[in-house]
Amino acid sequence: MRWLGNPAHTRWLERETDELLAFASGSVIEEGFGYLDSDGELVPAEGAHLWITCRMVHAFSLGTMLGRPGAASMVDHGLAALAGPLADREHGGWFAQVGPDGPIDDTKAAYAHSFVVLATSSAAAAGRPGAREALDEALAVQLKHFWDEKAGMVVESFDAAFGECEPYRGVNANMHTVEAYLAAADVTGDDAWLDRALRITQRVVGELAPAYSWRIPEHFDPQWQPLLDFNADNPADKFRPAGATIGHWFEWSRLALHVVEALQARGRTAPPELASGARSLFEAGVEEGWAVDGDDGFVYTVTFEGVPLVRERMNWVVTEAIGAAAALHRHTGEEQFDAWYQLWWEYAAQHLIDEERGSWVHELSPSNGPSSTVWEGKPDIYHSIQATLIPRLPLTPSLASALAQGLLDS
Repeated sequence: MRWLGNPAHTRWLERETDELLAFASGSVIEEGFGYLDSDGELVPAEGAHLWITCRMVHAFSLGTMLGRPGAASMVDHGLAALAGPLADREHGGWFAQVGPDGPIDDTKAAYAHSFVVLATSSAAAAGRPGAREALDEALAVQLKHFWDEKAGMVVESFDAAFGECEPYRGVNANMHTVEAYLAAADVTGDDAWLDRALRITQRVVGELAPAYSWRIPEHFDPQWQPLLDFNADNPADKFRPAGATIGHWFEWSRLALHVVEALQARGRTAPPELASGARSLFEAGVEEGWAVDGDDGFVYTVTFEGVPLVRERMNWVVTEAIGAAAALHRHTGEEQFDAWYQLWWEYAAQHLIDEERGSWVHELSPSNGPSSTVWEGKPDIYHSIQATLIPRLPLTPSLASALAQGLLDS
């Protein structure tokens, strides 16, 4: 029996959406949204991270358009944080992390700034006061500091004054920038942002991925030459792990299909390598990531020979596999993707969804026991809440705009 499109399964997804929003409501702090531990309690020393605050604004914007009372107030709180303690009014942009006494980390990273674009796009789609102005500011920062027109990619990070650019380029930040630019294109009506998202996706999915047998290199020098041994001495880094990251293959698979359908919706022809690349990335993620070491679950990373490197299981990898399966099923109609979709929700229900303490366990060991090698606590709900909504929405427009247009379950 198919799950995708099944009304009973949809009701279950809706319940899980609400459970996640309820859990996230406990993360409010004065400076934005804080970091929650495994019990859902705030970790005061973490303060407010820009990426977490923006992900929460995005999530509660979706909740607002789902008609969940209280969600709009959460969005407004996050927008106030972006306009207040997280904003650098001297140099522009937003601080990476702030506490009650000011910045804890004053650097300016493309990764976190992509989430400013996503958050303000979603809040603008939800019609929240000041959101469109905040989005315009975020897009101006993108063009002034992060977007590299020659490379067709974004650079990685700067010091507080945007004076010194880090001599590193990363695919992770570019991946989230694609999501953000697609959302911005839908909200603003300016397809230049879609064109930029297309350029990034063509380079990663159309060029880099097939050149490395679909094991996408993540780390590069300033000339975009791959650094295949980057972080070999710290393979389980949170944001820059060594090797190739399985979850990102699924994420790129889905994003490529969003780009394809966004182009087609505008009467444009999508490069054929994007749809074929989406399938190849999905297949590689299954073959090299799923249950490859004796137990169910996805390994975190593999070497460029496809050998498991960091074998811990991250919840976000499963959510992205679920999203990619749903996207490929919607794009192709092939039932094999519904079968994978069912298998991975079954795994999530058995191992990751924390019915007792709320939200999802963020990390498991290779044998699916407790682990905190890479991540501690339950910092946000971004990946998991999107996994409950992607199966219920078309591939274009982006999530928030689709909700705003009443396309849920269309």
